[in-house]
Amino acid sequence: MTRPVMPARNNEGFLENANDWSPDIAMVIAADENIQLDENHWEIIEFLRNFYKQHDMSPPSNRLFVKAVKEALGEERGNSIYLMQLFTGTPAKTACRIAGLPRPTNCL
Repeated sequence: MTRPVMPARNNEGFLENANDWSPDIAMVIAADENIQLDENHWEIIEFLRNFYKQHDMSPPSNRLFVKAVKEALGEERGNSIYLMQLFTGTPAKTACRIAGLPRPTNCL
């Protein structure tokens, strides 16, 4: 696969414009994080993109991210350990970066 042209990103690697996102862009951002996306990652990415469409914001904190995933996808997926295994570092921040969304407001 040829590496797609990367849209503008800020100094933390978040896209400047969420509309510039595509699955190919997500794969490049994930690779930069040493994450190879599988169906479990895509399920969370789709959840986040839908959350953003509904609320016009990223989940504002890791705690609220976990809670929102739990409400939408169940307890098995909506827990910190599961999400940390998928998205290294701060799961909400890493997942939002890959999903092409703005940085969560309360994430360090």
